[in-house]
Amino acid sequence: MLKPFFSSYIECGTDEAGRGCLAGPVTAAVVILPKNFKNKILNDSKLLSLKSRNILKKIIIDNAIDYAVSHVSVKKIDEINILKASILAMNQAIRKLKLKPEFIIVDGNKFNSHNKIPFKCIIKGDSKYMSIAAASILAKTSRDDLMFKLSKNNPEYGWGQNKGYPTKAHREAIRKHGISVHHRKSFKLI
Repeated sequence: MLKPFFSSYIECGTDEAGRGCLAGPVTAAVVILPKNFKNKILNDSKLLSLKSRNILKKIIIDNAIDYAVSHVSVKKIDEINILKASILAMNQAIRKLKLKPEFIIVDGNKFNSHNKIPFKCIIKGDSKYMSIAAASILAKTSRDDLMFKLSKNNPEYGWGQNKGYPTKAHREAIRKHGISVHHRKSFKLI
């Protein structure tokens, strides 16, 4: 089972989804879990099946003290770069919280707090701490839902399956159909 908390403060965990995609926004989520929260299957969203992620999404939403999700657009990604856009998405999600956290734990090795809240970056934090794992699940499921909706108007790219990631089929679709308004022009698309 994952560790419950890094600190004794009111702590939130944050993570992003979609950083390596060729299309769609980068999405971040933040979660504050109660001190007594326990779940044996909670883990990094990348290690879970779609069914498990959807079950956990409901559990997280029903049990979290507070949570928020934020998307940063393709236009902004192209303007400031994907790392800055990921950090922006995390900070936007944190600002959406009703309860202001006293400490932030972040998946990864880069962050800067726009909110003047102390933080700790934790490499592979989504497989170490429950709140970061919970954030990874909310970010992934929210972004996947959005990409599924976008795929209805852009079925040729297969976003319902690949979610905008650089699969062989997605790159072939870009070669055949060109890029859409949802593609990141600052990325190497082919």
